[in-house]
Amino acid sequence: MPDIYLISIGAGAFGFVVAWIIRSFTCIRLKKINKSLAGYLESEKLIKDTLLKENKGMHLQRETNDQLMAGEIARLKLINKRLDEDILLLQKNNEETEALLEAGQPVVHALKLQLIEANNYIARNKLQSERKAEEKISSR
Repeated sequence: MPDIYLISIGAGAFGFVVAWIIRSFTCIRLKKINKSLAGYLESEKLIKDTLLKENKGMHLQRETNDQLMAGEIARLKLINKRLDEDILLLQKNNEETEALLEAGQPVVHALKLQLIEANNYIARNKLQSERKAEEKISSR
C-alpha cells in the first residue's frame, strides 16, 4: 500500500509540474500578445495624432489662403472701381471735346484728342499690367 501512495503522490506532483509548465508557457504567450497589441494601439494613436496635426495645419493654410484671396478680391474691386471712374472721365472728356469741336476751336480740339489718346493708352497699359498680376496670382 505505501507504494500506491508514493505512486499517487509522484503522479500528482508530475501532473502539477506539467500543468505549471503549460500554464507558464500560456502566460508568456499571452503577455507577448498583450505587449504586441499595446504597441499596435500606441502606433495607431501616434498616427491619429499626426493626422490631426496635419488636418489642423491644412485648415490653417486654407484659412490663410481664404484671407489672402479676400484681400486680393477687395484690391481688384478697387481697381475695377477706379477703372470705371477713369472710363467715366474719358467719356466726359470726349463729350467736352465734341463740344469744343462744335464751338470751332480746332487747336484745343487737337490737343484734347491727343490727351484722350494718351489717357486711353495709359488705361490699356494699366489693364494689361493688372491682368498680368492676376495671372501670376492665379498661377500660384
